[in-house]
Amino acid sequence: MFKDWSTFVELTFAGLTRGSLYALVALGYTLVYGILELINFAHGDVFMIGGMIAATFVINVFALSPYPGIGMLALAVVVSLAVAMAGCALLNATIERIGYRPLRGAPRLVPLITAIGMSYILENIAFVWKGPRPVSLPPTLPSGDAFTIGTCPKCASYQWSQLFVLIVTVPVLVGLVWLVRYTKRGKAMRATAQDKDAAAMMGIDVNRTISFTFLVAGALAGAAGVIFAFYQQTMQFNTGFTLGLIAFTAAVLGGIGNLQGAVLGGLMIGFIQDFNEGLGWQAPGSAWTHTIVFGILILTLVFRPQGLLGEQIPEGG
Repeated sequence: MFKDWSTFVELTFAGLTRGSLYALVALGYTLVYGILELINFAHGDVFMIGGMIAATFVINVFALSPYPGIGMLALAVVVSLAVAMAGCALLNATIERIGYRPLRGAPRLVPLITAIGMSYILENIAFVWKGPRPVSLPPTLPSGDAFTIGTCPKCASYQWSQLFVLIVTVPVLVGLVWLVRYTKRGKAMRATAQDKDAAAMMGIDVNRTISFTFLVAGALAGAAGVIFAFYQQTMQFNTGFTLGLIAFTAAVLGGIGNLQGAVLGGLMIGFIQDFNEGLGWQAPGSAWTHTIVFGILILTLVFRPQGLLGEQIPEGG
């Protein structure tokens, strides 16, 4: 099946890299769904705005040349992350305040349609801001291999650009776990997700907690957008649509509303995509990648709608 063991290891590395990015975006979907039972289809476009912010800083603010020094690169990454996470957090909270909160008591289809409308609004804003063509970033991440496993030429390598994704993603994921599990805000989020009325009776400000959840989800999307922009070196006004749907598939696969499920689903989709694209004639190939991903979405909804780690919801419950 594999030419040698190094092919398997490299595809695993690639899947881990791609999957961790999907997991970061999927967590935003699952946070919002867990507390509101709302599919925020504008989330992928918030991710795209984060990438556009990173592109603006790289090209217009820092004017980075290809392969800058590590100090300048680190400064650009940190500043881009800070601005994108803050900006996308505020953007997401604003969307909740003006687009979703007034519709909280409406039939479920109404906020869903509003979310789709918000998605198109953000895409059009990016279209006017950056134009229809992809925004290309200069290659800024170090080239070459961060490390290798085995003896070359039959060795498995892990590139610096792939390592960059994990270096940024893992602390963000750890920070989210700490926030949700150990802080007062996180406990309020969990209580509100379980029972809004009971949480309100216990003195929790439900509206403020929901707004905070959107802030956190937006910050995650902003961070993912920055990582994607530096890693892929490109961003377009409609990038968030496709990647957002893939991340949504990951959230559904793992069990939407379940944080561990979002991470598991993201990693699984990443592995499936990279193994499909990397096995050559033994797999359908890259032309079928999106078909496979969305086929997984349909199969999950048909046969296990609660996802791999989600709980079965009783009829009428």
